[in-house]
Amino acid sequence: MCLEIGDKVAVLDDVLKGKVIQIMEGEISVETTDGMIFKFNSAELVKIEMEQHEMSKFSDINNAILKDKIALNLPKKSIFKKDKKEVVLEVDLHINQLVKSTKNMDNYDMLNLQLDTAKNKIEFAISKRISKIVFIHGVGEGVLKSELQRLLRKYPIKFYDASYKKYGLGATEVYVFQNPN
Repeated sequence: MCLEIGDKVAVLDDVLKGKVIQIMEGEISVETTDGMIFKFNSAELVKIEMEQHEMSKFSDINNAILKDKIALNLPKKSIFKKDKKEVVLEVDLHINQLVKSTKNMDNYDMLNLQLDTAKNKIEFAISKRISKIVFIHGVGEGVLKSELQRLLRKYPIKFYDASYKKYGLGATEVYVFQNPN
C-alpha cells in the first residue's frame, strides 16, 4: 500500500488511529489524535478513506462484496429450528445503550463494559435456560466483534452471524447448549 505523509491511517491489530507524519525506510511514524507518536511497518497500517460516521450515511448496501456475502448467506438455512415460542434474548452492545454518557471513558473502558455486559448476559441465558441470544454490536472497525467472538469461545455455545435481513451486518447470534440433566 502506498501511504503518504498526511494520510489518515488505522492500526490493524490495535485501536489506534492517526495521521502519517514521517516515512523512512519502510517505517512509518503515526501521530494519534492525542499527540502520541508511534512507529509501524506499512503492513500494520490501513489507510482510512472516510470516517465511520461518514460511512453510516450510506446505509443502503451498494458494495459488491457485501451483496455477494448476503447472497451467499440467504439460501443457507439456520442450523436450529425456529420455534414460535422460542425465547430470543436481544442484547444491544452499542455503548450509548449501556451508559448515559461516555464522558471520562476511553476506548478500553467502553470495550470492557461491553464485554462484561455480554459475559453477564451469556451467564444469565445459561442459568435461565435461554437457548438463543443475539448480540447487536454494529459494524465499526470490528474490534468489538472480534473480542466478543473470543469471549464466546470460552462457553459451550455456537455462534454465527445473525440474520442479515433482520439485523444487517452488525450482529452475532448465539445458540446456548442446555444440559438436560
